[in-house]
Amino acid sequence: MKRAYDKVYVKVNTDFDSTGYMQPRSIVWSDGRVFRIDEVRDFRPAASLEKNHSGYCYTIVIRGVERFLFFEKTSEYFASRVGRWFVECPIVEQE
Repeated sequence: MKRAYDKVYVKVNTDFDSTGYMQPRSIVWSDGRVFRIDEVRDFRPAASLEKNHSGYCYTIVIRGVERFLFFEKTSEYFASRVGRWFVECPIVEQE
């Protein structure tokens, strides 16, 4: 079996400081469950985003488990939309 990942778009409660730094605080799933982010360990440009997309990858800790949280910037053609958040969830494909 081959392991792949699917993007799951989520709501993220985020704080911005006076310099514009974006600090994610919690993730809200579509079913309403809220997971508090205990720690942000790293922040870097996201290498896994598709061609012609840009964004950031946050290494976060939730309940003691390290995960990746991605912020995908939207196109400059949509000025009212800055971007959206997603996590990668494993899916299993049959060979």
